[in-house]
Amino acid sequence: MITLVPDAMITLALATVLLPFLGAALIAGAPHRAGKWLCQIFAAATLVVMLDLVFRFAEAGKASTSKALIVFGRTEILGLTVDAISVLIALAVIAIGLLVAVYSAAYLNAGNREHPDTGRPRYYAFLLVFIGAMAGLVFSSTITGQLAFFEITGACSWALIGYYETPKALRSAAKALIITHVASLGLYVAAALLFIDSGTFALSAIAQLTPAHKAAVLLAILVAAWGKSAQLPMHMWLPDAMEAPTPVSAYLHAASMVKVGVYIFARGLMAADGVPHIVGWVGATMAIVTLIYGFFMYLPQVDMKRLLAYSTITQLSYIFLGLSLSVFGSDLAFKGAISHIFNHAFAKTLFFLVAGALSYTAGTRMLPSLRGIITKTPMLGVSFVVAALAIAGVPPFSGFFSKFAIFGGGFEVSQQNLLLLPMLVIALLESVGCFAWFLKWVGYSVPGKPSETMAAASPLPVGMQFVLVALVVMSVCSSFIAASWLG
Repeated sequence: MITLVPDAMITLALATVLLPFLGAALIAGAPHRAGKWLCQIFAAATLVVMLDLVFRFAEAGKASTSKALIVFGRTEILGLTVDAISVLIALAVIAIGLLVAVYSAAYLNAGNREHPDTGRPRYYAFLLVFIGAMAGLVFSSTITGQLAFFEITGACSWALIGYYETPKALRSAAKALIITHVASLGLYVAAALLFIDSGTFALSAIAQLTPAHKAAVLLAILVAAWGKSAQLPMHMWLPDAMEAPTPVSAYLHAASMVKVGVYIFARGLMAADGVPHIVGWVGATMAIVTLIYGFFMYLPQVDMKRLLAYSTITQLSYIFLGLSLSVFGSDLAFKGAISHIFNHAFAKTLFFLVAGALSYTAGTRMLPSLRGIITKTPMLGVSFVVAALAIAGVPPFSGFFSKFAIFGGGFEVSQQNLLLLPMLVIALLESVGCFAWFLKWVGYSVPGKPSETMAAASPLPVGMQFVLVALVVMSVCSSFIAASWLG
């Protein structure tokens, strides 16, 4: 049975899911040149609806609401939940989706010195579908809903990673699809276990399970989360996915798709109402192992996008660490992890789009060839510095505040669990190493006389400049937004 509930906030949340799908359908039947404009129009309309939801939700005192939309007997199949966390993350996903749509319209043209392309309609259609699928996953109140949108994001990533249709791009797209689809088996298992024990797929039913069954469901969700968020042992698809157009890398592989894993794990922990410690130990241990691996892998990278890909793997490990620490009783670590999802989305999108801008203007993203960026293009130089400092966690940029909350909560719970202390020390050392490494490349690439490659750089389109400025502002402000919203 399909139930339509006259709830304003649920209706607005549903609109953020359906509007992008409608836009994608129109692009499929529209003339070639209309694709980029329809994509921007529908992405902007979705953001307007999302902002309306934000203000209505705040005015209502941020009271959570959840409604079933599709019910079979007494089994909830699909529903939506509007609460403080889903609204915050959906806002980031949709806002960055619009910025990427605007950037893509300028990036995909014959003036791109690395990848001249006219921007085919299917690019914009899949981008809109991805925005809608991410909104659907964020608001889903059931594991089956999460699973459906999880698979849609996988299909979109396959189409967008392989957009240039080179042999390497097609292989990378297939690799990402296969690995993330294998990871989705964790959600299938979690859904089956939950239904067997509770007779429903609603996430809220996790709280009714016995501790052993609760741990089994959450660990199955964690396996799916590792695949989508590129954590060991299912990390290998993300660096190869850098064959995608850079706006795709920014949105799917920094701001949106890779956040699916950490988000579904966070929703599972929220719904559980008391989590067995084994889930925290497994999550924290794998987070630290992946953190160490990602750090040593991004050190030798000179391709800017591959460096950022491995850096993304480590930053996602911080989020998994924060969520895992919350299992031991730290609300601060949990809020820090959620804030880091929000903050990292804007900062890493900025860094990827800086890489795209350098490819567009200079024809390369190889760091040894890029010197004197700020001398030749001051705005790009400033954006490079802001992105690097935000990712490294330097105050007053956003990454510092969410990392601080994760570490603060971690040291708090480590007083009762001393085995957590070495993990936190390792994470701190990685954070210092990250700062040193990014500072090294900032010192090499940003100041000084332009290299031959930078000296020949072409002007940057206005649309790309606008997006970079917006993301620079958000790399400072996002932490204050997240902190005030979460409390």
